[in-house]
Amino acid sequence: MKEDKVLNFIKNVLENMPIDWLKLTTHRLDIYNEKLAKTQFLEQFEILFKENNSKTAALGALSTAFDYIRLGHPLSSILEWAIANINNLKSEDVISFSSRTMPVLAVLRKNLFDNKKTRIIYTNDLPDFFDPEVLKRVYGYKLELKKVESLKEISEYNGSTIFFSQKDAIGNADLNSNIDFFITTHPRFGSILLINGEKNRNYIPEIQHVRRRETIAMTPANCFSALQQLTETTSFDQNKSNDGTNKQNVVNSIKEITGTSTEALLASSGLSMQYAIIMGLIDNALQYHKGKAIKFIVPPNCYGGTNDQARRVAACIENVEVVDLPVDGDNDMVKSTHTVLEKIAYEDAVPYIIAEIPTNPRVEVPDLQKLQKVLNASRKTASGEVAIDPVFILDQTFCPNVQFLANDGILSSVRTVSYVSGSKFPSGGKCTAGYCVTNEKAEALLSKIEKHLVLCDNEATDLQVEILAEQLPSMNQRIKDAYKNTREFVNFIRKTLPAANINFVSEELAKEGFTPSVFSLDLPTKGHTNEEREAYKRALNHKLIDMMINQIPNESKYCVSYGQLKGCYWTIPATSTQGTTKESDKDYIARVSVSPDLDLELHKKVFSDFVEKM
Repeated sequence: MKEDKVLNFIKNVLENMPIDWLKLTTHRLDIYNEKLAKTQFLEQFEILFKENNSKTAALGALSTAFDYIRLGHPLSSILEWAIANINNLKSEDVISFSSRTMPVLAVLRKNLFDNKKTRIIYTNDLPDFFDPEVLKRVYGYKLELKKVESLKEISEYNGSTIFFSQKDAIGNADLNSNIDFFITTHPRFGSILLINGEKNRNYIPEIQHVRRRETIAMTPANCFSALQQLTETTSFDQNKSNDGTNKQNVVNSIKEITGTSTEALLASSGLSMQYAIIMGLIDNALQYHKGKAIKFIVPPNCYGGTNDQARRVAACIENVEVVDLPVDGDNDMVKSTHTVLEKIAYEDAVPYIIAEIPTNPRVEVPDLQKLQKVLNASRKTASGEVAIDPVFILDQTFCPNVQFLANDGILSSVRTVSYVSGSKFPSGGKCTAGYCVTNEKAEALLSKIEKHLVLCDNEATDLQVEILAEQLPSMNQRIKDAYKNTREFVNFIRKTLPAANINFVSEELAKEGFTPSVFSLDLPTKGHTNEEREAYKRALNHKLIDMMINQIPNESKYCVSYGQLKGCYWTIPATSTQGTTKESDKDYIARVSVSPDLDLELHKKVFSDFVEKM
């Protein structure tokens, strides 16, 4: 009876839901409480369920479930809630993934730290891309595999038992006390993990963190289709895109945009792409530099996902370490890179550098000629041998149009892997898919990166590829138009509020092709102590953002995205994109991203009003 009530309510929700649930990649932070992510949304959703209220207005008023859809979103939360209800579980015991293997890796990761054994049980053959030997050798995970004819054969086990099912059906799971984690997979949708028993509930935060950093939640479109299948309202094969043609079009566009001739790899998100890069490079180092320490050199205040993921990987693998690379403010990326590389060369370690150009959120570009010289320099180990040359891993999300890796590009002579978050300019905010390319000098690394992208089942979905195929051809023009609006807005703010400190590229850098459409704003402050001045500035940040989103609600949003097709997005990096960064490295400033399509004059007027009321 309860199952029928749940399914009937879901049918009505699917008919009446806000279209943004399917279309947005980031949601409003003004109705989002990170500490109550998913729980707040579902608590309010549960009230609507009890009242049998599935009206569009009521659904649209629900709190934001997660800030990025790659972490989770309204439809993934509802899918998990429905499956939990059907199987008499709590909603937090069900977690959906776009990947079919990452839920397995999430359990393996926690058990690695708990020194606990893991057994994977399956009935049919495991997917071809599931490679247990690589998981042991590269990731450092410990696992046992066992094939059974039926679930009745599953005996007690001193450790965690994962049952891996490849049935297409979404919904019921045949749980028993000898199964700790029940994973059901679907070739197009991804997977759903059910956590069985109170003793396993302490895995939930760790599994959610894997979904947050190394993969993504099941996408809105696929959650929608899965819910339709669950309620038997339509066939799950609907609207299948022509992935082959779309993928080739995307790869061709990326080659043209980046000026590269190597193949592009497409991932489900920027962090999914970065994870494949990191694990692929570790695999490469284990093969070609056996026994040597592997050092990932990372700016401590860069995007929180990048920083956190690198440190999470290092925590799992004995000979991998993260080294800080100070790049912003009083620090110079070139000098910092030289200092760090000299030390790592002396230690005869393998250097992998992850850096954003321009930096985030200070939007700084190093002296590229000097950077190239430092990266190309020949160095010696303590024993006088030639040191291993670095691989430069470049996050160029802010300026994906700059041809760093072309044959005549500034980094053509340095082994370089470049990647971009597709939720920004490549898709215009329509999907989260990311991509990477290499220059010719680093082309040999691509096969290793692809190997781990496939192993983690983190490749872009058909719909993501279709969206990129539609949006990439217009990307460079959108970048030009958005930069023009941003420059005008920045100049206006400088004139209207000269005391504000604005971080944005110079006119000279723009002429060289660095035309981002994001800037950071350090508002003037006052007070007798540093604490008073900091508190005043933070309050002023929020006052400005509140005015913008309240007076221009159709365009200005409290949101963390960038490269959107329309409007103006505002955020505080310290409370959003730098979420897991050390407190001392956080930036409590306003970050503003401007699109090619917005009412700039209205934004100027509201800013003038703000200045008058300061």
